[in-house]
Amino acid sequence: MPIFHAPLHEIDAKETKRYAGLASAKHFDEGIVRAACEDALLLAKPQGIWQLYDYDCQTHVVQSDPPFPLEGEKIAKHLAHCEKVIVLSATVGDAIEQEATKRFDEGHYAEGVLLDTAASAAVEQVADGMENYLRPKAAAKGYAMRWRFSPGYGDWPLTAQPELVRIIDAAKIGVTLSSSLMLMPRKSITAIIGLYPAEENGAADRAHAHMPSGCAACPKTDCPSRKV
Repeated sequence: MPIFHAPLHEIDAKETKRYAGLASAKHFDEGIVRAACEDALLLAKPQGIWQLYDYDCQTHVVQSDPPFPLEGEKIAKHLAHCEKVIVLSATVGDAIEQEATKRFDEGHYAEGVLLDTAASAAVEQVADGMENYLRPKAAAKGYAMRWRFSPGYGDWPLTAQPELVRIIDAAKIGVTLSSSLMLMPRKSITAIIGLYPAEENGAADRAHAHMPSGCAACPKTDCPSRKV
C-alpha cells in the first residue's frame, strides 16, 4: 500500500469557516480564523494511504482478499461502469485535536472550535491532494476517475468502515477504528474512487450526470457546514 506524504502549505480559511457553520457570518473576526489555520498547519501530520483493486460493477464487489461487497444503491450507481477502484485513507494526525481539546478545557471556546474545523478542512485538502496525484496515473492507464465517496454518504453505511480500514491497511498511517466505528484519529477519512475506461467517457458520464456529489449526496440537509 503506497503511503502518500501529502504537502500541506496552507489551510483553507473559507472552508474552515464553513465547517464551523460560519459561512454566512459577516462580522466574524477573520484574524481568529487565520490564526487557527496557521496553528493547525503547524500541528498537522498529513498522510495518506491507498490501494488499487479490480471492481465488479455488476455485483458491486471490490476484488480484495477476501472480496468486499458494497452495500447501498447510491454507491452502486456512483460506481456504474467502473472496472477498478482506488480505496484510500487520509489523516492529519491527532495533535490538532489534542490542542483543540486543551483550548476548550481552558475556556477558549472559539479558538477550540476553529482549530477543530481547520483540521477538518485540512484532512479534506490532503484527500484532494491524493486525488490530484492519482488522476494522471489513472489517465496514463486509460482510466477516468469518479469523485471520492465515503461511508455515510447517501445510503452507504458506516458499517463499511472496518473492511475499508482493513483493505487499505490504514493502520500504517495510524488510522484505526473505535468500537462505535469512529475513525481514530478523528480527523481522518476513508473513501473509494471509481475508475472507468476513458474511451467510455461519454456513456459513463451520461449515466452519472444526475448523480449528486459531495454535500448534495448527504441526507443531512440541516448540517450547518453543508455547501449550498
